[in-house]
Amino acid sequence: MFPVTGLVFAGVPGSLVVTWTTFNKTESKVEYGFEGGRLFEMSAKGDATVFVDSGEEKRKMFIHRVTLTGLKPAATYVYHCGSDEGWSDIFSFTALNSSSSFSPRFALYGDLGNENPQSLARLQKETQLGMYDVVLHIGDFAYDMHEDNARIGDEFMRQIQSIAAYVPYMTCPGNHEATYNFSNYRNRFSMPGQTESLWYSWNLGSAHIISFSTEVYFYIEYGMDLIFKQYNWLKEDLEEANKPENRAIRPWIITMGHRPMYCSDDDQDDCTKFDSWVRVGRKDIKPPAPGLEDLFYHYGVDVELWAHEHTYERLWPVYGDKVYNGSKEQPYVNPKAPVHIITGSAGCRERTDRFNPNPKEWSAFRSTDYGYSRMQVVNATHIYLEQVSDDQYGKVIDNIWVVKEKHGLSAWL
Repeated sequence: MFPVTGLVFAGVPGSLVVTWTTFNKTESKVEYGFEGGRLFEMSAKGDATVFVDSGEEKRKMFIHRVTLTGLKPAATYVYHCGSDEGWSDIFSFTALNSSSSFSPRFALYGDLGNENPQSLARLQKETQLGMYDVVLHIGDFAYDMHEDNARIGDEFMRQIQSIAAYVPYMTCPGNHEATYNFSNYRNRFSMPGQTESLWYSWNLGSAHIISFSTEVYFYIEYGMDLIFKQYNWLKEDLEEANKPENRAIRPWIITMGHRPMYCSDDDQDDCTKFDSWVRVGRKDIKPPAPGLEDLFYHYGVDVELWAHEHTYERLWPVYGDKVYNGSKEQPYVNPKAPVHIITGSAGCRERTDRFNPNPKEWSAFRSTDYGYSRMQVVNATHIYLEQVSDDQYGKVIDNIWVVKEKHGLSAWL
């Protein structure tokens, strides 16, 4: 038996997907019950798909997925998964509250590796203390899942089990997942929607959250059409989220993608070498590919979460390379452009990055400490964000409130 890889919010209120891996074909079963009630009085069955890694050994594994439905909001359940041939340890989770007045708490980070995963212990403990409702992992897992015939992927899944078995672990792909056309990522993670976890959206509290792939702009050998497919999907999704009746219930639109549109790391990479393709698109291919900054601005995306750079950077509200603060005294109160946060310093074998000593004026706060971010969508007008330094024993080194009395394109005007 191989450990649970974790929980995923299925996108439908009152449901969660439990996923795990075995190396032989077995039944896919989850037994569960209310905490304090009779153990395992309920059960659900699912199925397993075969994943054959593309490394030399062509290792074969079975990825099991079972969807639990009809979960009572805010109720805590105890569960294990497996079959009569072997069961996992016992874990627990609290079902997400489907109310739009729920104030969900998130841990967010990218670039967490199997070697030097510095923030992992603190995140494990805080998850088990009940500090988070959801984890957002913004690309780059394990460094790298395909290595050693995907055994590094297995090892990483074991490492994050003590987080992912307790709260939904929501992901997007990063550049370190690209080998064999992202196959380890696409097979191991089971996000909502029918796009092999490459892009999807879901609702929680007063937020509509969109996860997408920045990598479609960089790995065009896997299909240039993916840039356009994703762009069209994003446009439709944002249109739907902006219908007055939807935006009234979920006014916040939050995106997560791996490579940032803006950053000031001195790494001769995306942000320093050229205007980010994610932001402005690619004019060097035919047909030219549109970037995402104008699209996100037009549909009033409020907060954009990124990783990739192995640092933390908070930006002033920015659009078109210019700062659009709400006011001098209160830049994040009714800002006139989206707020960008880069959080890629969770810890990996590549260590942290250096900063460019002369950043542009949109750079508000920077840190090279290992760490991760926290976010709470408090209500329809307030989001709280903070940065935790693992180097400084969990100290909060930066925090802001984003306050918006109105949302959508009109909020910028």
